[in-house]
Amino acid sequence: MIRQSSRFLSQIYALVDFIAIQFIFLLAWWLKFKSGFLFFENPLPFSVYFAWSVVYGIIAVVTGFLVDFYLPKRKRRFSYELYKIIQVHVLSFLVLLSLLFFVKQLNLSRQFLGMFLTGNILIITIYRYVLKVMLRRARVKGYNKQFVLILGAGSLGKRFYHNLSKFPELGYEVVGFLDDYAVRLEEQGYPSLLGKVDELSTIIEEELIDEVVVALPLEAHYKYGQIIEICEKSGVKVLIIPDYYDYLPARPYFTNFAGIPLISVRDIPLDELKNRFLKRAFDIGFSLAAIIVTLPLLIMIAIGVKTTSRGSVFFRQERVGHNRRKFHMLKFRTMKIQTELHSDTKWTVENDPRVTRFGTLLRKTSLDELPQFFNVLLGNMSVVGPRPERPYFVDQFKEEIPKYMVKHQIRPGITGWAQSNGFRGDTSIEERIQYDLFYIENWSFLFDVRIICKTIRNGFRNRNAY
Repeated sequence: MIRQSSRFLSQIYALVDFIAIQFIFLLAWWLKFKSGFLFFENPLPFSVYFAWSVVYGIIAVVTGFLVDFYLPKRKRRFSYELYKIIQVHVLSFLVLLSLLFFVKQLNLSRQFLGMFLTGNILIITIYRYVLKVMLRRARVKGYNKQFVLILGAGSLGKRFYHNLSKFPELGYEVVGFLDDYAVRLEEQGYPSLLGKVDELSTIIEEELIDEVVVALPLEAHYKYGQIIEICEKSGVKVLIIPDYYDYLPARPYFTNFAGIPLISVRDIPLDELKNRFLKRAFDIGFSLAAIIVTLPLLIMIAIGVKTTSRGSVFFRQERVGHNRRKFHMLKFRTMKIQTELHSDTKWTVENDPRVTRFGTLLRKTSLDELPQFFNVLLGNMSVVGPRPERPYFVDQFKEEIPKYMVKHQIRPGITGWAQSNGFRGDTSIEERIQYDLFYIENWSFLFDVRIICKTIRNGFRNRNAY
């Protein structure tokens, strides 16, 4: 059965959030009006500010329930929780501003309101993260368990059990299997076989079950209706693993088309408008900052390229980008002048005679990539994403490497998850694609920040560049 404590815990979370908001109000009030750091004469009494803080707390809690912030997030990553925190407090703050305007209460300090909003997002994020870490550690030690029953002890059910056992911090314990044909599962190192699928109703009554996972073959799909009816009648959650799981990527999802639910075989977070907007805004801001900060270096490199070899400062090469559209990627020129046939169809090799001496330095330090920030501003590239390849090699790889073309479903990047893990230059294309696919299916803003930090921490030196 689903534990009744779930609703109680949601109410506790809401109460703690409300108390935290009032604490943050006191902190913002002290910093603004009493600390001496930002002391200003306050035209309004403390009681007015406190009253609006209470109103804001109520708005935030109600908004949290409306956007499902207080639903259980045991299976979710913290990036999802961070997104919900920002969503709740930005929406609540806009509602508060609307109320202040409506009642003509326009004398509240704008600096205080800014500190109040920032404090709510930062402090609640920190306390929620600490709480999530504490809960995960408690689950590893055996507390706060959820109990799972698996229907189907075939390869699919066993694989689910193995995968689930790799994540003890989620706090799930498999109480056993139901299967019409399997025998002696305990001898194979699995939980007990509790009976046959038709005994589900009896097992739910006898055992403490929170969730039922259906891992039956397609020929048993006629039983699904009865299984769902039994589970819902008992208040038990039911999850279904499709028998065609092996053909699906890591994160398929349900969508609705013409009133019919469909399975989209790949969940790409950047298909959502809000995620694309966030990533694009970050790309523009980061690229502008990078160009401004590195401008003296860009000028010095341009002079170095021009004075050490004949030809233009920049090298423009055709690459395949988002949705298989071709674009010209910019680099500082590191090679002697050559025909497009040679530059577009040949790999650079060690001690390549085409590379200039100054170009070798640029390649080893990845400084030749700096002009790609202009590609980002133009919208051809992103700061983080799979590296773009030349059309000649794309045509070759798409026939040789499974799922190679999936990387073109998002914008290519200056750096990426594969590159930050060492897959740059002369490294395995197959392994690089696996990293690219993981990034595409698991994108989040925090993931981008992590990749950028990891790239900077690893340094710009590329041992595999020639």
